[in-house]
Amino acid sequence: MTKLLPGILAMAAIVVASNILVQHLMLDGLLTWGAFTYPFAFLVTDLTNRLQGAAAARRVVIAGFVVGVLCSFVAARFDATTFRVALGSGTAFLAAQLLDVAIFNRLRAGRWWTAPFVSTLVSASVDTAIFFSIAFAGVFTFLEPSVPTDWATESVPLLNFGPGAPLWISLALADWCVKIALAIVALVPFRLVIARLA
Repeated sequence: MTKLLPGILAMAAIVVASNILVQHLMLDGLLTWGAFTYPFAFLVTDLTNRLQGAAAARRVVIAGFVVGVLCSFVAARFDATTFRVALGSGTAFLAAQLLDVAIFNRLRAGRWWTAPFVSTLVSASVDTAIFFSIAFAGVFTFLEPSVPTDWATESVPLLNFGPGAPLWISLALADWCVKIALAIVALVPFRLVIARLA
């Protein structure tokens, strides 16, 4: 378990930072700050999977999630959005990270970049759809009716220049684009770490 401790701590730190930062808009409401922290969870999962195997990666995901959630309860300021954001975040995180482990493991024998890129591409897409739907879509207002109704109903230009869409849809699309861009960037440290440690 001590070999997994760096991965668990990194995952927990990413969970805490992302849970707090996803509630704050930036770039004229185009993104949340969490879009820049959460994608590194895929890097942690993929490095653990490559270096220590799928079972170790699953343990890092689960333990990192539990520690991160416990720390989030201490660090976060709770308000009306907390329940839906927490439910969306937890559901999306576990589904996406465990899916990432499974896809990476199936593709691990291919070219060095195939497993981390494809697993992150698919998992990040699932993560975005689950999180933003549960946390902010109007259809889930029964979970917490007062949660930010403006995000669910306010119409904004998609990505600040396209046709009108609910704010949460625009945020989800921008968030997904950042995740994919960071997945490409993360191939560099992935390759460097693997070359050094594998």
